[in-house]
Formats: sequence, C-alpha cells, structure tokens
Amino acid sequence: MSDNIDTKIEQEREQARAVCDLEGANSPECAVAWDTVEELQAEASHKQQSAPKKTSLELYCDSSPEAPECLIYDD
Repeated sequence: MSDNIDTKIEQEREQARAVCDLEGANSPECAVAWDTVEELQAEASHKQQSAPKKTSLELYCDSSPEAPECLIYDD
C-alpha cells in the first residue's frame, strides 16, 4: 500500500512542476497543485504513524499460536 501512495505522490509532484512551469510559480493553479502533494504526503505520514508495531511476542504468537506463552485462558 505504501508503494501505491508513494507512486501517487510522485505523479502529483510531477504534475505540480508541470502546472507551475505553465502557469507560473505564483499562480493559484501552482499553489493548488502543491497543496495536493502536501495532502498526500500528510496522509502517507498519518498512515505510517497509525500502524501499530507488533512486539516480538506478538510476532512469535502469530507464527506459533499453540506455544504456551501464547495461549489465552478464559476465566
């Protein structure tokens, strides 16, 4: 998924450069194009931060759920 958003960011970055070359660096169109790039970068950053990292025990239990350390008992 990260590759998909990275690709989209790069496409929008190229588009922003093209718009700014055509319309001028101080044009409203140029500003909007770069705003789009910034929004995508913020989304990518948010997704990266919100993905919780698993602990080594969680990773171990994912691969070995029958291990004694991973068993969950109901009271």
